Amino acid sequence: MAKEQMTPMMTQYLKTKEEYEDCILFYRLGDFYEMFFDDAIKASKELEITLTGKDCGLSERAPMCGVPFHSASVYIAKLIEKGYKVAICEQVEDPKTAKGIVKREVIRVVTPGTVVDEELLDEKNNNYLAVIYSQRDKYGFAVSDISTGEIYTTEISGADEALNEIARYEPKEILLNSDAAEKLSAQVELRFHITPDECTDDFFENSEFEKNILQQFGKNSLSEIALDTKPYAVRAVGAMIAYLEHTQKTSLTYLNTINTYEVNQYMDIDVNTRRNLEITETMRDKVKRGSLLWVLDNTETSMGARLLKQWIEKPLINPIEINKRLYSVKELTENIMLRDDLSAVLSGTYDISRIISRISLGTVTPKDLIALKMTLLQLPELEYTLSNVKSPMLGDMRKNFDLLEDVCDLLERAINDEPPALLRDGNVIKEGFNEEIDNLRIAMRDGKKWLAALENEERESTGISKLKVGYNKVFGYYIEITKSAIKDVPDYYIRKQTLANCERYITPKLKEIENTILGASEKIVTLESYVFEQVRTSVSEEIERLKNAAHIIATTDVLLSLAQTAYKNNFTMPEISDNGKIEITDGRHPVVEKMSKNSMFVPNDTLLNNDDDRMIIITGPNMAGKSTYMRQVALITLMAQIGSFVPAKSAKIGIVDKIFTRVGASDDISSGQSTFMLEMTEVSHILKNATSKSLIILDEIGRGTSTFDGLSIAWAVVEYIQNKHKIGAKTLFATHYHELTELEEELDGVKNYRIAVKKRGDDITFLRKIVRGGADDSYGIEVAALAGVPKEVINGAKKILKKIENDEIVVEHTAKKHEDTTNQIGFGDSIANEIADELKNMDVTTYTPIEAMNKLYELANRAKEI
Repeated sequence: MAKEQMTPMMTQYLKTKEEYEDCILFYRLGDFYEMFFDDAIKASKELEITLTGKDCGLSERAPMCGVPFHSASVYIAKLIEKGYKVAICEQVEDPKTAKGIVKREVIRVVTPGTVVDEELLDEKNNNYLAVIYSQRDKYGFAVSDISTGEIYTTEISGADEALNEIARYEPKEILLNSDAAEKLSAQVELRFHITPDECTDDFFENSEFEKNILQQFGKNSLSEIALDTKPYAVRAVGAMIAYLEHTQKTSLTYLNTINTYEVNQYMDIDVNTRRNLEITETMRDKVKRGSLLWVLDNTETSMGARLLKQWIEKPLINPIEINKRLYSVKELTENIMLRDDLSAVLSGTYDISRIISRISLGTVTPKDLIALKMTLLQLPELEYTLSNVKSPMLGDMRKNFDLLEDVCDLLERAINDEPPALLRDGNVIKEGFNEEIDNLRIAMRDGKKWLAALENEERESTGISKLKVGYNKVFGYYIEITKSAIKDVPDYYIRKQTLANCERYITPKLKEIENTILGASEKIVTLESYVFEQVRTSVSEEIERLKNAAHIIATTDVLLSLAQTAYKNNFTMPEISDNGKIEITDGRHPVVEKMSKNSMFVPNDTLLNNDDDRMIIITGPNMAGKSTYMRQVALITLMAQIGSFVPAKSAKIGIVDKIFTRVGASDDISSGQSTFMLEMTEVSHILKNATSKSLIILDEIGRGTSTFDGLSIAWAVVEYIQNKHKIGAKTLFATHYHELTELEEELDGVKNYRIAVKKRGDDITFLRKIVRGGADDSYGIEVAALAGVPKEVINGAKKILKKIENDEIVVEHTAKKHEDTTNQIGFGDSIANEIADELKNMDVTTYTPIEAMNKLYELANRAKEI
C-alpha cells in the first residue's frame, strides 16, 4: 500500500492502526465511528452493516463501514461477544479550532476481559480477565474484574491446577506468557472455548514489577513478604497491571486492593466435577436454570448475585468461617420480619460496585450518580434493620457501618433527580449548586421571553400579523414572513434565506438576542461538564468507603438469599466438624427436587466416614436413581461448606478438601479421545490428586471397554482408593459389575448398597430408596422396555436371555474365567447358593403381603430341585 499517496486523514488512520493491529479500530469522524480496509470487511460481516467505500488517495476506494457514535456500545458489544478487541479512536481537539487535520488518539481499548460499560456486562456475573505466567511447572495466576475493582492472585503447581483455577473464575479473556501458552492454549480453547490472547512476552518482562505493584496496591495490600515468596504471582500481577494500563489509558487508582490466597484455602473442585455437578450451569444447555446456583439465587441485587456465585465457586474448608455464615443464615431464616425488612431495603439499591469503577475510570453518567445516591439513601434504613442482629457476621458488618452522609449530601445538592442519560444533553447540575450555571439558565429563559416580546413588537410595528420568529441549526434565529407580506418588510430587515412560500430575515436586535442565548447555551454545556467532573472527582476520593458499603450490601444480600432459599425449600442447618464423617438423614437433591414439582422426591440417608464406611458400592439398574443419589451427597457437602442450609432432615458434614466426580461416558471427538481413554484420563487425575479428606463420586468405571478388562479395572480402582496407605477417601461407587459386591467381605471400610426395586411379573418400579445389600439383578431388559424400546426387540432379548440361561447359547462367564483361582469373582452357580443370595439381598419391606407369599412359593419350588 503506497502510504505516500494517501490523503492526510487516511495517513493518520493507518499510523494509528499500526499501533493496534490486533484490534478493530473505531475511528471517529464527526458523528460516526468509521472502519476501513480489513477492519471494515470484518465489521460489516459481523455487524451486518453496509460495506461502502471512501476515496483515500489510491486508484481504488478504501472499503469502509461505520456506526453512529451515540449507539456505538451496541455494536461494540456484538464484536466483544465474538471475541474481537475494539480500539476507540476519538477526536481530542475541537474541530473548530484545529489547524489542519483534527488530532485523534485511542482513548481506550475494549477487550472481552476489560469491559466496564453497563450495557456490555452481564449484571449477575463477574467479567474476569485472567493472566497466567508459567516457568517450568510453576504458575503465577491472577484474575481481575475491572468493572468491580476485584483482583485475586495465587501460585499453583501443574497444568491441571491452572485449569481448575480457570474453571473457578470462568474468565472472558486469558493472557498467557509463551511458556504457559505452550502448555495450556489447546486445553483452554477446548474446555473453555476461549482463544488466549496472541501476545508477545512484553507484558511479562519488566524489571520493576515489584515496584509497580507496591505503587499500585500499597504495602498493606500485597506485603513485601508475599512479594518475596510468590515471584510467579508477581509476574502475573505485574503483567496484568501493564495490560490494563495499555487498554484503559487512564488512572487505575481504584484498583488498590489485591487478594492473595492459597489454593488450599478453598475446597478444590476440578473442571469435570464442576460440569458433572452442574454447579453454576447445566451440562447440556449451559444455562443457569437447573443448576445449584439457580436454586440458591434469591438475591435482590446484582452485587449479591455475583458474590453468591463466588461463594459457590469457592467453598470454604475452615469450620469457623463456615459457621459464621451458617449462624447468620440461621438468624435470618428464623426471623421472617427481619428477612422482609432487609428484602425491602436491598430492593431499593443499585449496582454501586460497577458504578464505583466507572467513577474512577471517568466513564460515569449522571444517571449512575443518581443511582449511587438512591443506594446511599438506603444505608440508614439498612443500619437500623441490622441494629438488633445477634449473629457475629451480621453484627460485625453493623459495627463497621458508614452511612456516607457527606457523599450523599453532595450528590443530592449537585445532580438533578432526573438527569439525562448523557452529560452533553444538559440540565444535569441542580439549580442552586453553581451560581454561574444558574445565571446562564436565567439568561436562556429570559432569552425566550425576549424572543416572544420581539415577535409581538415586530408584528405591531410592521403590521404583519403572521410574522414569526424561528430557529434552525444552520442560520440560527430568524424572522419569517410569507410572500404576500414582503411589501411591508421594513428597510432595516436583512434578508437571510429565500424559500418557496416565505422569506427569512434577521435584524440587529434579533442578532443581539441570539448571541446572548446561544452564548449562554454553549457556555452552560461546557460549565456543566466542568462542574460534573468536579463532583466526580470528589466522589472518587471516597472510593474505599464506597467499596466497603458495596461489600456490606452484597454480603447481606447473599446471607438473605441463602435464608430465603432455606425457608422456601425446607432446608436444615448442617453441623460442621473436622471428624471426617458425613451423616445425612433424609437427604434430597436440591435441583431435582425443585424441578420435580409434580412428584414427591424420595429422600435417602448417607453414612460415610474414615473407618468402617469409607466406600459405598451401589448396585442397581439404570434410571433407578444411583447418579442422582451420589450427586446429592456431593451437593449437600458443597452447600454446607459455602455456609448454606441443606436439603435434609439433618446433616453432619465433616470438612472435605476436594470433590471429584467421574460420571457418564462420551467421546471427546475434538481432542481425539475415545470414551474409554477419556474415562481413564479422568480416573487417573482423581487417583493422583485425591486425599483421605476428599469425597469421590465414581459412576460406572470400566464400562467403556470389554467386560473382563472393565471389571478388572473397576476392582483395582476400588482397592486403590480404599487403601488408607494410598488414598482412603470417602467414596460413592456405582457399578453394574455385581461381582464387586464381594469386596465388602474382603476389604475394610467397604459397604454394599443397592437401589430398591419392586417387580411384578415383567413390570418393575424403581422405589429410589438406597438400602443395604447388593442388587440381585440388573433389570436391563425391563429398563429397555421402560425406555420405549419396541416390544419386538424386548421379546427377542428375553428369548436370547432364556437360551443363555439354559446353556443353549454359550457365553463365557466371568466366574468361569476365574474358576481355578483362589480369588474367585462372582456368585456360586448352585441353586442353593442362588436362593441363599436372593434371600440375603431381599428387602422384605418393599413387598406387599400377597407379593411376599408369591415370592415364598417361588423359592420353595426352586428349593425342591436341590
